[in-house]
Amino acid sequence: MSLLRQKIEEVSRSLLPVIALVLVLAFTLVNPESDVIIRFLLGSLLLLIGLGIFLLGVDLAMNPIGEHMAAATATSKTAIGVAVLSFLMGFLVTVAEPDLLILGEQVESASGGTIQAQTMVYMVSAGVGVLIMLGTFRLLRGRSYPMFMGLAYMGIFVLSLFVSEEFLAISFDSSGATTGALTTPFILALSAGLSRIKGGKTTEEDAFGMVGVMSAGPMYALMLMSIITGQSNIQGEPAPFEPASGILSPLLHLLPDELIKSFVALLPLCALFFLLNFVRFKLARREMSRILKGLLYTLVGLTLFLTGVYVGFLDMGQILGRSIAANYSWLLPVVAFALGMIVVLVEPAVIVLGQQIEEVTGGRIPNRIIKITLSIGVALAMTGSMLRIMIPEVKLWYFLLTGFAAAIVLSFMSDPVFVGIAYDAGGVASGPMTATFVLAFAQGAAAMTPTANVLVDGFGVIAMVAMAPVLSIMVLGAVFKRKAAVARLEENRPAQQAPILAGKVEFYDCVVAILNRGLAEEAIELARGIGARGATIIHGRGSGGHEVRMFNVELQKEKEAVIWLVDTRISDQVAECLYHGLDLGGEGGGTVFTIPSGAMGLHDIQEDAEQGLSRCQVEQGLQAAQQGLAAGAETEASKGDPSTPSANISDMQTPDNAGE
Repeated sequence: MSLLRQKIEEVSRSLLPVIALVLVLAFTLVNPESDVIIRFLLGSLLLLIGLGIFLLGVDLAMNPIGEHMAAATATSKTAIGVAVLSFLMGFLVTVAEPDLLILGEQVESASGGTIQAQTMVYMVSAGVGVLIMLGTFRLLRGRSYPMFMGLAYMGIFVLSLFVSEEFLAISFDSSGATTGALTTPFILALSAGLSRIKGGKTTEEDAFGMVGVMSAGPMYALMLMSIITGQSNIQGEPAPFEPASGILSPLLHLLPDELIKSFVALLPLCALFFLLNFVRFKLARREMSRILKGLLYTLVGLTLFLTGVYVGFLDMGQILGRSIAANYSWLLPVVAFALGMIVVLVEPAVIVLGQQIEEVTGGRIPNRIIKITLSIGVALAMTGSMLRIMIPEVKLWYFLLTGFAAAIVLSFMSDPVFVGIAYDAGGVASGPMTATFVLAFAQGAAAMTPTANVLVDGFGVIAMVAMAPVLSIMVLGAVFKRKAAVARLEENRPAQQAPILAGKVEFYDCVVAILNRGLAEEAIELARGIGARGATIIHGRGSGGHEVRMFNVELQKEKEAVIWLVDTRISDQVAECLYHGLDLGGEGGGTVFTIPSGAMGLHDIQEDAEQGLSRCQVEQGLQAAQQGLAAGAETEASKGDPSTPSANISDMQTPDNAGE
């Protein structure tokens, strides 16, 4: 119960600002009926409780299921097995996504039945399955993620030239609707599990990005459907808006319906998991009991969450959009900006993504930074959507094509971890709250604006919300990478002057730095400024699948170690420079320590290296010295705590200058 209470408290901190803003607008500008306000408050309570229970269920069930299925996919003996399993997971989890079912019904209603809801749902799900399959192969084979996404969106840009505005808006909206409360936690767990099984130097980067991959599938599916069938323009009149009446009657009507829909949503994926467990996993009874309990929590939480959204938020969104557009049209961009700032914080998938980012990166990228960036991006997207409704000359593709093109360029300039996070964030920001409350607000505003087309202008808002986080977090990643590098170099520039040492080198110390992966090259440059020459890099996670203890120290899974043989007279200066230059004392940092050599033969190794021996010979000498030091010398920790949890150690690398 304490864990559930913690989840509900966390959700309440995000939900209360949304409730406050809506009530302020309701009592100052709109003045809706009292039963609408009461239903909104009742829906908010259901949303609060339901989202807390749902997130608990995700922790207990969806994450383990995703990890076990990732293991089954990654360890499949044939490429066909990988393809079939990954396609089925993508298809089954999407065909039952409640957000997509809602969007399909809205499109069918707005198009006058021109596009059938079920046809759209199956086409979109097939597109997601294909992209998940391709994304799985990319991850397992170690191909570049920015290049993969760049090629994927180049194809989308080409197809967009051959479809109408209506299909463009619906295609991009369907991309956002597929990444909802059910699909996102599962796909995040799937990609994290695949990255851990694959291992290697890009584990942290590979843990993110699969949600972004699946978001491209619906756009391909619907655009190709338009081109192949020859259907370009969609003709139809939207159904008239009729708000519900009463307080408890809508709740009593919706609750059993949403329970059935949520059960049907979970059933196909659960059936596949239970089948794989019977054939392959054979989990212990205790673990299966925990997963079954988590699935029950997920079902109950999803039911309460969706019921609360429909009972309280859908009608309120339409009423706010219609009233403000009719009476205070100039306020639409302002209200949309405020809504965008806070509504994204209540999306369940955003909360799950933020927690996983903080966990995988060891706190290097705080959840708070991601939330702030998402809020600003979605706020600007909402503002752009209102301007598009108000100004007929402003088209949807102005924002989407230029925004995604800029994001693709930035992906090659950003910190690699941020690239996958950015594409994932675009999907998670457009979840149930966006597909209901925000979409209802935009459709209400478009319906009351004479120059707007509900089918074109109302449906583009999810696409805008999905694009903005990709661009904003990519910008954050580029700034993060540049500022971190400049700050370290500027702060420690005076310490990088190599001292002038007289006389012949008599003894060497072994300096060892354990760092976050990606900092090894910078560490080598810092040490070179003090006078250290050559280094050996050992990655904390490789493909060997075994644990190795080095100097009585075990590396964490996302760490790497750099080893130098340094003149005893400057070894302390090298350690000090590394500690402060790389901010190893900060959150999620590392440690550096020296091991005194005494007369252990290191001098002879260095002389051999200076005479031009091969790198292999130098490494053999280093390894022999390390074994002797580990057995006979007492570790002298100059800074930090060298005791870290165990992990795999492999992939030794020695830079080309190791034999200098």
